[in-house]
Amino acid sequence: MPQIRIPAAWMRGGTSKGVFLLASDLPAEPAERDAQLTRLLGSPDPYGKQIDGLGGATSSTSKVVIVAPSQQPDCDVDYWFGQVLIDSGRIDWSGNCGNLTAAVGPFALWRGLLPAAGDGEVNVRLWQGNVGKRIHARVPVHEGRPVEDGKFALDGVAFASAPITLTFLDPGSAEGGGILPTGRAVDSLTLDDGTQLDASLVSAGNPMVFVSAHALGLDATASQATLNADTPLRARCEQIRIAGALAMGLADTAVAAAERQHTPKVAVVAPPADCVSVDGRRFAASDLDLLTRVVSMGAFHHAIPGTAAIAIAAAAGVPGSLVSRQLQRDPVGPLRIGHPSGRSEVGVTTHTNQGRWLLEAAVLRRSARLLMDGWACLPG
Repeated sequence: MPQIRIPAAWMRGGTSKGVFLLASDLPAEPAERDAQLTRLLGSPDPYGKQIDGLGGATSSTSKVVIVAPSQQPDCDVDYWFGQVLIDSGRIDWSGNCGNLTAAVGPFALWRGLLPAAGDGEVNVRLWQGNVGKRIHARVPVHEGRPVEDGKFALDGVAFASAPITLTFLDPGSAEGGGILPTGRAVDSLTLDDGTQLDASLVSAGNPMVFVSAHALGLDATASQATLNADTPLRARCEQIRIAGALAMGLADTAVAAAERQHTPKVAVVAPPADCVSVDGRRFAASDLDLLTRVVSMGAFHHAIPGTAAIAIAAAAGVPGSLVSRQLQRDPVGPLRIGHPSGRSEVGVTTHTNQGRWLLEAAVLRRSARLLMDGWACLPG
């Protein structure tokens, strides 16, 4: 049988990579579409390597993004993010990827989905189909093409690039109930062994479960490799994630919560401390507002997901939350979040309305680059 060839681009967005495709180049039927996409990335792979596909065998590199002209009157582009599970033939469409969001605008420009632009910045109005939210991406352009060269350094990415400013509009709960699904700043979760653990449950960017490093006996300055080598710790974090999903109403059973691997994510938070990033740079406690280690798809992340940064900054503004308790002082300007690869900054605007904490907007800077463009090939 001849190969199946699908127009596709391989792009970096923030600290993630993924395959970008136009919706018009994929089957309309969801099951057939997902079967093509999982095979394209090399899943399911019992060896966990995705050798026979484009996936990179990590949560940051086993991703797909589908893009189309917008059906929304006030947006330019619609997009959907899929987290491709490595060891199964499923795609989790339950949440967004804040890092790959940075590459959606450039991809739309490369594909000619927007009117021709000159020099300067283009504000690409995005509709995030997974969560039903609007995002504005300010993309630098020259003669209508995305500019990639620049001096903006993003911790977790080896090379400098041009900055893309992302503004997430009303990125809180899709149900309009505010960023605290239970209405409480702190909840008590019951784990499989019957122990109880305090957690802050937040829905902003993506659903998140926050726990303190002290409660887990975790060193929040430890490297990604050190934390991922601790198998019992990772198993406990998965128990926390499942309990959080049930408490947030994201799943009806523990089995369903376990299958929903992309969301919620777990973030372990701690007060700022002197630390060393994976590339050897030293950060003083005064350079940071707090430390975090985020668990994504069962493993500790090498940096920080963009949506996790939004949720952390939102929770930092809620008095009494486990995140706000880590702050030594009120942040001046964007919240400075320490992670294994260095530091990320994010600004948010929150307020209360009839007792509910609402998130009006979140702003962060990322970068993106077109790594390869052409045909993705599948067996016929």
